[in-house]
Amino acid sequence: MIFYSTKTASLKASLEEAIFNSLPPDNGLYMPAYFPRISDEFLADIENRSFKEIAIEISHTLFGNEIPRTEIETLIDQAYDFEAPAVQTGQDEYVLELFHGPSMAFKDFGARFMAAIMSYFLKRTNKEIRILVATSGDTGGAVAQGFFKIPGITVTILYPSGKVSDIQEKQLTTLGHNVTALEVDGSFDDCQKLVKEAFLDAELNSKFNLASANSINIARLIPQSFYFFSAYAQLKKFGKPLVFSVPSGNFGNLSAGLLAFRMGLPVKHFVASTNSNNAVPRYLHTAVYDPAPSIETVSNAMDVGSPSNFVRLIRFFEDDWNAVTEKVSGFYFDNDQTQKAMRDVYSNANYVMCPHTAIAYLGLQAYREKARSEDFIGVFLSTAHPAKFIELVEQTLGKSIETPEQLKSLLEIEKVSIKMKSDFLEFKKLLMSQL
Repeated sequence: MIFYSTKTASLKASLEEAIFNSLPPDNGLYMPAYFPRISDEFLADIENRSFKEIAIEISHTLFGNEIPRTEIETLIDQAYDFEAPAVQTGQDEYVLELFHGPSMAFKDFGARFMAAIMSYFLKRTNKEIRILVATSGDTGGAVAQGFFKIPGITVTILYPSGKVSDIQEKQLTTLGHNVTALEVDGSFDDCQKLVKEAFLDAELNSKFNLASANSINIARLIPQSFYFFSAYAQLKKFGKPLVFSVPSGNFGNLSAGLLAFRMGLPVKHFVASTNSNNAVPRYLHTAVYDPAPSIETVSNAMDVGSPSNFVRLIRFFEDDWNAVTEKVSGFYFDNDQTQKAMRDVYSNANYVMCPHTAIAYLGLQAYREKARSEDFIGVFLSTAHPAKFIELVEQTLGKSIETPEQLKSLLEIEKVSIKMKSDFLEFKKLLMSQL
């Protein structure tokens, strides 16, 4: 499969080059040069396919002969021992649970696939790589778990000090071995900026083979498309169109949904649901994209003021605002609305949501209000287990919730992180000397 840069269309890369380079040399993002379609025959029978079978078919359709199908089957089997169940919460309303992986967040789908496919390519080349990743919460834990002790790969995770939950922080600061955590005095946007600068620094790139595990890497988006197809497979029997409400921060998750759509997944509409960091919903309403410094909210993993994947979002529609808004609506919600939704859904459906899931729920309700006469099944994505935000969830609901053992045990382990300022020269010095 061939990819091109969103800044310079003539800059092309193979699948392997796009995965390991992460960013094109012009600091754009890699996009598929074309979107191969899933066969009609497969879609006609998709309700009888397992999650792994769906993942294999999508991967094979995208990669063609670059990776033999037998190898793809091995990679998918290596990556996934968990699925994404759709759970009913109301009339024609389902939550797609994406937190059944090892870090209990949706990022496991991308991180474990990336670890498997990178390991496959590294075995052929005997290269070693250094992964740099910025996290606003869940990415770090998923990447740490996914790449832990993978031969030939070292991982450096940057996260904003004091702006992730205790459990999120423990997930990325307690593994050690080939995983190092940098605690940055700043925001997620600052962390992301440092990572991007590193990829453009000639000296760092001459010393290390740098790669990213953020959603700027196309290998993160591809596996996230799997669960959109899986949701369709689970709900196809009802014979109604689907609307997906996607809680959005850096917009990798929504971009993955749009990739699935461009590959032929029948989707009626997407809802871009955000917290007060609302640059994209404002764009969808005004056609003006005006990113701003990030605002701290209770849905911290979505506190992104300048989403990296915005350019991908519009490129799926050839930068045509009218085409974008025909398929995607945007809504945003504040902390009070988020916590009220958490209480309401628990009261009405006995279902406990994390704050990010609550944002997705609210987006779906807002779209239903907008499209009153339309008949569809609404699917809102649950991106993390509520216990990852246990203090907020228990305070909001006024009750205790159960913490899975794999999360509870983390709280007893001491974190290990390197504190640093939001300064590229300091970051570069750490990479060159200590890490």
